[in-house]
Amino acid sequence: MLAELQNITKTYTNAISIPEKASKLSNVSHRASGIQTPILNGISLSIGPGDSIAVVGPSGSGKSTLLNILGTLDKPTSGQVILNGKNLETLNDDALSAIRNKFIGFVFQLHHLLPQLTLLENVMLPVLPVKDKTFGAGAKERALGLLERVGLLDHVRKHPYQLSVGECQRTALVRALINQPKLLLADEPTGSLDGENAARLADLLKAINHELDVAVVLATHSNDLALAMGKRYRLSAGILNLLS
Repeated sequence: MLAELQNITKTYTNAISIPEKASKLSNVSHRASGIQTPILNGISLSIGPGDSIAVVGPSGSGKSTLLNILGTLDKPTSGQVILNGKNLETLNDDALSAIRNKFIGFVFQLHHLLPQLTLLENVMLPVLPVKDKTFGAGAKERALGLLERVGLLDHVRKHPYQLSVGECQRTALVRALINQPKLLLADEPTGSLDGENAARLADLLKAINHELDVAVVLATHSNDLALAMGKRYRLSAGILNLLS
């Protein structure tokens, strides 16, 4: 397995202020307390090489939280996350950062491209922390090949403000793939796109999944995008259920 979630729970504490008795009736002191809000409730999920998985569900159901835990950007309240055979509980921050940069690619609803950098420079950013010089030496060739694959080879010297929203999102997809990850996580990747560009990005995600053998896990409100994945799950009330 590439990745496993084992009985994952996630609970957030919302701080509240509770009045206390004070020595003077005119003065009321307060003590801090909190309300426990469960988001994920005993979720288990296995992801193998080449899998494509969609997670659907209402807003606020925890889809982004689930992806963030899988992508090492957040930690569960309980349960275990296994990535590439490693239990994340046993890794320090440097090791987590290394596995995140090399093993996982991220695509978000907003592209998060840096405006001062060209398209090619944005794509190359994830290569900078990589210590393997041989791997880094081939990064530009990989970037140009991927940019050609998504129809952006003629725009490599442009800045994000010179690109359409769809072009920026395709650039973000290439950036997520530059380090040849085994797992691609996408959080509402078509949420900011019109119908035509959403369909184009969905086709690219399917092609990348098949051609590059990259496992794809995405959270989406788009039924069309969800149907394009091999498996669909619904997350509701903290429970993840496989859909037929």
